[in-house]
Amino acid sequence: MELKTCGLTKQFGSKTAVKDLNITLTNGVYGLLGANGAGKTTLMRLLCNLQAPTSGQVFLGGKNIAGLGERYRALLGYLPQHFGYYPDFSALDFLLYVSALKGLEEKAARKKSKELLEAVGLSREAKQKIKTFSGGMKQRLGIAQAMLNDPHILILDEPTAGLDPKERVRFRNLISAFSKDRIVILSTHIVSDVEFVAEDIIMMKAGQVLHFGNPQEIVSEIDGKVWECTVPTDSAEKYAAAYNTSNLRHTGENRTVLRIIADRPPMKNAARVQPTLEDLYLFYFKGENKE
Repeated sequence: MELKTCGLTKQFGSKTAVKDLNITLTNGVYGLLGANGAGKTTLMRLLCNLQAPTSGQVFLGGKNIAGLGERYRALLGYLPQHFGYYPDFSALDFLLYVSALKGLEEKAARKKSKELLEAVGLSREAKQKIKTFSGGMKQRLGIAQAMLNDPHILILDEPTAGLDPKERVRFRNLISAFSKDRIVILSTHIVSDVEFVAEDIIMMKAGQVLHFGNPQEIVSEIDGKVWECTVPTDSAEKYAAAYNTSNLRHTGENRTVLRIIADRPPMKNAARVQPTLEDLYLFYFKGENKE
């Protein structure tokens, strides 16, 4: 399966949210990274055919998705950043309701709903009303509803928002198991989640793609630009504010190790270290809020 954008552009008045985007996606997991206003959510909505592009097209297997209608939606699973639900529905009833909207037969829908509630760790809460759920539980239910129709294209906008570390591990395992022979696109502000689960990274800024490739490949751009420096703990905050600092680690004995992104050694005791995706993110987006 191949999902391809050709000159994809979306404008809102004078603002260009996505600009002349040309990417080709095949089966696998793609992590979408960028700061606020980078165009990630707009791109996902264009790929879901929820918004019409100002210019350009999206093709699935060589066919324009605008003309595929229900055939395309049947292949698609989508979790928006803020998904809608009925608070007085139980988790199981909500999934059965969404299954009916997606055209699943009742017997198959019930089986699939129970399987997904188990997969996202909500089987014990299947009959509880959604209004009693925590934010993380609601998010897990959102992930389940996106996967009900066993989609060939799964698009998740901030799927790990509100999940605790244990839930995020469960999510990564679920996506890894689900992604065989499918296209999965996920956006998250938690860079480590993308780094662990995504085979390729799409890094966006100002509606355009800065990098597209596997994590090891794209972080090579900042080889030789990441340093670790040890400073007195009482001066650590001052140094962290002065440099592009990706991490700060106290080691005891009034010493703190700073991880700094810079073209040259920031201080005499600086030791060059291997860059990570988090370092690359900060290299491009220092001072910009993550979504």
